[in-house]
Amino acid sequence: MTAAAPVLVVEDDAQMRRFLRSSLGAHGFEVREAATLGEASAAVRAHPPELVLLDLGLPDGDGLDLLRDLRMTSRIPVIILSARGREAEKVTALDAGADDYLTKPFGIGELLARIRVARRHVSGAGGPAAPEVMGAGPFRVDRGRHEVTVDGGPVHLTPIEFELLAVLVQHAGRVLTHRQLLRHVWGPEAVGETHYLRVHMATLRRKLERDPARPQWLVTEPGVGYRLRDASPATD
Repeated sequence: MTAAAPVLVVEDDAQMRRFLRSSLGAHGFEVREAATLGEASAAVRAHPPELVLLDLGLPDGDGLDLLRDLRMTSRIPVIILSARGREAEKVTALDAGADDYLTKPFGIGELLARIRVARRHVSGAGGPAAPEVMGAGPFRVDRGRHEVTVDGGPVHLTPIEFELLAVLVQHAGRVLTHRQLLRHVWGPEAVGETHYLRVHMATLRRKLERDPARPQWLVTEPGVGYRLRDASPATD
């Protein structure tokens, strides 16, 4: 029998901890709990979990401090669960290394979907930066042949468009910030040039989406970045 995946819930609200304990436990997770940064740090050191659900407003500090400490030594997936919904705070958390960000209140179905994406993403870490052949939704990217197909049909992309789609496919289902995409595709000197992304995402949508004005797959996260859906919106 497969052991339950341990999830550390870092949350000072006892009612929210009970909700997550009950909901995640019913879906086969082993839920561990911490109400403060100190408890969370000790829990991670003693028994590293497979995933961390992290509130930002904690009694003894900001959850971002724990996130930054974790990212110095670990790729444990971290999903932020916070009442802070401002775009700037989401961007800060994602740029600091969070795998995703959910604003309270949220449904357990959405949380479970984000957990699945985060765990899939980290399961590919430690090998090559990206597999030679990747797929998500209708898209297939072959790095070796520098080819892209959509629903089995070839599509011609420029080198920049190819690299932008490749990184979105590699991290399908996960929001990537403007800075993350700019750093990956254009390099660290371009992290402030968000107009690069707007122009190339518009071109990608014209080439890849059936209705570029209402994209099904290349989704904007307003003020934050972009996400490539890993499942059809009709089946989310």
